[in-house]
Amino acid sequence: MPRETARRGMTGRAVVSLVVLAATVYLLLTTAPRLGLDLRGGTQIVLETRDSPTATAGPETTDRTLEVLRRRVDALGVAEPMLARSGDNRIIVELPGVRDPREAVEVIGRTAQLSFHPVLGAGSASDGAAGTRVLPDESGQPIKLGPAALTGEGVDEALSSIDSQGGGWLVSVAFKGDSGRAWERLTGQAACSPPGDPARRVAIALDDKVISSPQVSSQVACGVGIVGGSTQITGRFSPAEAKDLALLINAGALPTPVEIIEQRTVGPTLGAAAIDASARAAVIGLALTALFLLAVYRLAGLIAVGALVAYAAVSYAALLAVGATLTLPGLAGFVLAIGMAVDATVLVFERAREEHAVNRGGALPRSVSRGFSGALSAIVDSNVTTLLAAGLLFWLASGPVRGFGVTLSIGVVVALFISLVFTRVLLHLTMRGAVARIPRLSGLTHEGRVRRWVNRRDPEFLARPRRWLTVAGAVVIAAVTGLLVAGPNLGVEFTGGRVIEYATSAPADVEQVRDAVSGAGFPRAVVQLSGDKDISVRTEPIDEAATERIRTAVAGLAGDATEIRDEQIGPSLGAELRTKAIIALGLAVLAQLAYLAVRFDWRLGLATVAALAQDVLIILGIFAWLGKSMDGVFLAALLTVIGYSVNDSVVVFDRVREVRGQRRKEPFARVVGTAVLQTLPRTINTGIGVLFVLGALLFLGDGSLADFALALLLGLVAGTVSTVATAGPVAILLDRRWPGAGRPVGKAPRARKRDDNGAVV
Repeated sequence: MPRETARRGMTGRAVVSLVVLAATVYLLLTTAPRLGLDLRGGTQIVLETRDSPTATAGPETTDRTLEVLRRRVDALGVAEPMLARSGDNRIIVELPGVRDPREAVEVIGRTAQLSFHPVLGAGSASDGAAGTRVLPDESGQPIKLGPAALTGEGVDEALSSIDSQGGGWLVSVAFKGDSGRAWERLTGQAACSPPGDPARRVAIALDDKVISSPQVSSQVACGVGIVGGSTQITGRFSPAEAKDLALLINAGALPTPVEIIEQRTVGPTLGAAAIDASARAAVIGLALTALFLLAVYRLAGLIAVGALVAYAAVSYAALLAVGATLTLPGLAGFVLAIGMAVDATVLVFERAREEHAVNRGGALPRSVSRGFSGALSAIVDSNVTTLLAAGLLFWLASGPVRGFGVTLSIGVVVALFISLVFTRVLLHLTMRGAVARIPRLSGLTHEGRVRRWVNRRDPEFLARPRRWLTVAGAVVIAAVTGLLVAGPNLGVEFTGGRVIEYATSAPADVEQVRDAVSGAGFPRAVVQLSGDKDISVRTEPIDEAATERIRTAVAGLAGDATEIRDEQIGPSLGAELRTKAIIALGLAVLAQLAYLAVRFDWRLGLATVAALAQDVLIILGIFAWLGKSMDGVFLAALLTVIGYSVNDSVVVFDRVREVRGQRRKEPFARVVGTAVLQTLPRTINTGIGVLFVLGALLFLGDGSLADFALALLLGLVAGTVSTVATAGPVAILLDRRWPGAGRPVGKAPRARKRDDNGAVV
């Protein structure tokens, strides 16, 4: 690349970095975080489903109603609400940080039956027919409506936007299937009436209230109607009204009316002590990671620390921008993402070290530039596979799984920006002048202990892949045995449980009550303040003896505890949500397999998926043997492990493709072994950086976060080992059965000078 072109490219990266950092600072200074139920509490609304004014609905109808409500209150997937069925016909909704409970109640409680009607003129042939009625239009004038021509069931998607002609806000509606043709017939019939005639209007009603009744344009031909399968609802909406209307239309109509029977504020589900302990653990873990980077990479390590700080700031600002609700597990995952963001930087550093060795101490800036070029493929491929999974989780799942897809997508995009743009600018500015004259100051000119150890290893260690797979298979069998014998210990989110509420004679310190309930044998119970001084306890299904122990624990601190509510609640992660999550996850794995098959080779893609499945089964089995709870936090950890497992395999197989391009006649087992050894410094250094964060969360965080960290720690070890013990051997066996795995597409990579063991010389 000509020097002038390279200089312009670096200038462009610097400008983009400054713009992003400026926007980040603005968001951090002007946007307040939205804290979740565990950190701040929120508003609790109890709804009752009814089939009629005098009859309540059954459990099946209530479950369907709950899923519609979930779509309403978590349209983006980042609100982190709590919804659960209570008894047969009640639904408990807890919304974090709701500033205007009345507005939330209005949106949640509306039935949202959307319908499209012809407007009847005077003397219409349909006048007096069944289904006709008179309602006020949006201006308050009475209009006569014919029977509904189509309903909200035929709507595919609704979006709110600014009306470019009127200056207000409108809602665009796209129809699906035969509803598009029904809309054409409805508007085509209206177009046959002269302009100004009421019959030329089409009324759009929501819950028996006309929200818009526009006149069909004179350009629409009689009998033809509005084609294209879409329309726009206008009605002098404010931005909030347009957004709420689009949300209601997308979520769908409630299958039955609901009655709000109770509304109150609730306190945080976690205590200050647990939050403080987790915060200290996060700070200590990140500090240890920073010290490790400085020790291993010196000046380059300082740049990596700066990049991690920038990653944390930009990611947090992006979460604020999309209105994400911050929960303690979410923040822990965010901290973990900061630790994992070091991976791309470590990849670049290790490739720069290789390039410097290949060039026998050549110019440091050139080694760094080639390090970026060499690591680019692995960085892009590993992040694209993760982004594919995150996108499918967002589009196909719902609830917290969808929220995980949002935050994961943000993390991946920001990590790509930081590693490929921001870090490159910093290295370009730093690795010049005195550092270029004294390269050892950079920390990128020496091999490091891991690489020196690797250079002495024989890459033939995978020559007998069946031995590796036998050991891996034994570990998987032991894990699956745990699932079959001990069984999974599913949390309240999956199984449901019990909510008991006590009226106390004196105000009680909820922190002390939480400790007392935990000491009574219920460490997983959710204890929070309900209203002014009532105490609410949510736990797994328990018997009367256990209930009495909880009441005694509460009464011991509140003087007296009178039970005012005792209800069985259903799972907050219902059957529909679990089904969607499984479908989304399955499609995400298939999408990753397809990408790897195109980008690399189908054999390597299949080997990656095999390693991923092994990691999931091992974590599930260990948690089953230990009797650990598999709750919503565990689900987030499991999704993170899946991303890490694929990432690790992709990095190794990217190097497999490169090495095979250089050594086309070498046995494939030796190629894979060489690739594993060459990427081992990156694997170990990244793993140690993440290990510091997980270790701090495991030993210093509160109970639920400790289990979260344990699952991720197991995933870190399993993901690293499975790449070597499972993905590599599977790829080797597949290549022996169907030769051709890992062959590079197009031009082979630049040849490198290496000794017989694959070490750079």
